[in-house]
Amino acid sequence: MGFIKRYYYVEEPIPAFLFLMKQLGVSQGQSQRIITTGRLFVNGKVWERSGHKIQGHVEVKMFVPQSKGVEPIFTTPDFGLFDKPSGVLVHPRTRFTNYSLLDDIRHVYGKDANAIHRIDKETSGLLLVSRNKESERRLKLMFESRNVKKSYLAWVRGKIDKPFKVNVPLKRNDDFSTIKLKVLVDPDGKDALTYFEPIEYDEIHDTTLIQAFPHTGRQHQIRVHLFHVKHPIIGDPIYGVPTEIAIKYLDKEITEEERLYYMGAKRLLLHAQTLTFDYQGVSYNFNSKFDFESLKSLIVKPKKRFNFCLP
Repeated sequence: MGFIKRYYYVEEPIPAFLFLMKQLGVSQGQSQRIITTGRLFVNGKVWERSGHKIQGHVEVKMFVPQSKGVEPIFTTPDFGLFDKPSGVLVHPRTRFTNYSLLDDIRHVYGKDANAIHRIDKETSGLLLVSRNKESERRLKLMFESRNVKKSYLAWVRGKIDKPFKVNVPLKRNDDFSTIKLKVLVDPDGKDALTYFEPIEYDEIHDTTLIQAFPHTGRQHQIRVHLFHVKHPIIGDPIYGVPTEIAIKYLDKEITEEERLYYMGAKRLLLHAQTLTFDYQGVSYNFNSKFDFESLKSLIVKPKKRFNFCLP
């Protein structure tokens, strides 16, 4: 992701969000996002107060897409579909993020294009993208109303020989003394339901290829549900490893050797495989062409201790 700087001098005081709306032609929500992500500077300092008036020397850092050549696999006038690689963020986390898939999304479709749902950085697979603000509103409402069906593939620890479901509530962990990004099974959490079906068991690696059908869309839902039933996903750097190892991963201090030793693979072996929905009277059923099953070759044979911190 690249940014360019635009410089202004503001003579008459004006609310920060209104200045951005007028100068950049953005919505109020977009102007507030510029401010909350630390991209507005007033007299050399980051400005954080959207409604307060600004005056003097103003600098705005503007997002400029930097394409890496990732192309959509399907396009309509209202939306597109990408097959996201593992290791790529969907949205930039901060203004210092070098690249996210949003770069290529907006390189292809323009500044109003946006991702409709979340996929974790290490998860690969299908990502639905709106091409304009009206289709973004419609598509997000479809997800909120659970009118979009999704399925995932995952290589998991251990043998699974029959279908099952996990119906336990999930809650974001508020104890920042451990792992602030971790999601926990908690009776006070939000309802979360996932159905699982085994596809193939590999005895050599003691791993099962499964298909997951999330009925709800909670953060880390599939990962936490599988960890809860003692079948964590191979390569998961947070669920199934010691807390100190997860923190090393989040702090980007983990070595490749540690990653393989504790997690069993150098990436999270989870893939968004299918998307099914109706849009404007047309039924769509998408299936990723990526050969996820072949990623079994990335799994380290089980002579090491990965995914051993089971609930």
